[in-house]
Amino acid sequence: MQGKGRGWGNELAADMRLAAVLMLALVLAGCAGTQTIEERNPDDPWEGFNRRVFVFNDALDRAVLRPVARGYDTVTPQPVQTGVSNFFSNLGEPRTALNSLLQGKPGNAGIAATRFLINTTVGIGGLWDFATHMEITGRDEDFGQTLAVWGWEESRYLVLPFLGPSTLRDAGGLPADAATYPLYYLDDAELEIALTALRVVDMRAGLLDLEEMIRGDRYSFIRDSYLQQRRFEVSDGELGDDPFASDDFDFDFDDDDFAD
Repeated sequence: MQGKGRGWGNELAADMRLAAVLMLALVLAGCAGTQTIEERNPDDPWEGFNRRVFVFNDALDRAVLRPVARGYDTVTPQPVQTGVSNFFSNLGEPRTALNSLLQGKPGNAGIAATRFLINTTVGIGGLWDFATHMEITGRDEDFGQTLAVWGWEESRYLVLPFLGPSTLRDAGGLPADAATYPLYYLDDAELEIALTALRVVDMRAGLLDLEEMIRGDRYSFIRDSYLQQRRFEVSDGELGDDPFASDDFDFDFDDDDFAD
């Protein structure tokens, strides 16, 4: 399906896929936060806290983000929305290139760098995803995935205020991800805020048609979908161990090292 984020074509950008899961938490919480927790998922030992944050995120979404996103989707032509999403997706390519190198994937790093060069120039600042039309596609990488490749393979589920579903490992990678995103280095604070707001609204608008996918306990659905998606991304879509998680990386992390 053609759409947003690298055209949302054959190869959905991993950062947009992750953002979709993150933003779904802002959409779908509701009464799930009031349910009695009888059995805890071993990946979610902080479920009581997570559900409360989930409800907070939903209230914020219903009051602010969803109405703004609906207005944006109504008044903004689809080609313009696609161009906006392509622009922000293109800014994620340097992050992918760096994390690919840290994970021992020089081929994917080269693809990300090539995509950034082509889309920034021929694609008019990234508004047109010309690289995908040239069939130059790869897998997006972030620092949470890098930590997983280095040895922190499994981590506890954590719902973050405003940001939604994550894990202790992925939350630890957020500062590095922010530092590798070009908007972080803008000198104009007002412009940075405006672009960040546009990015969030554009991503939220792209999820308006996905809300009907949720079945059963919405909190559990989103949690399980997020964890499954992250495992898929860490393994590059392959079942079994990540081939890049070798003994050469002496980072044998465990969440107990970070627990109180």
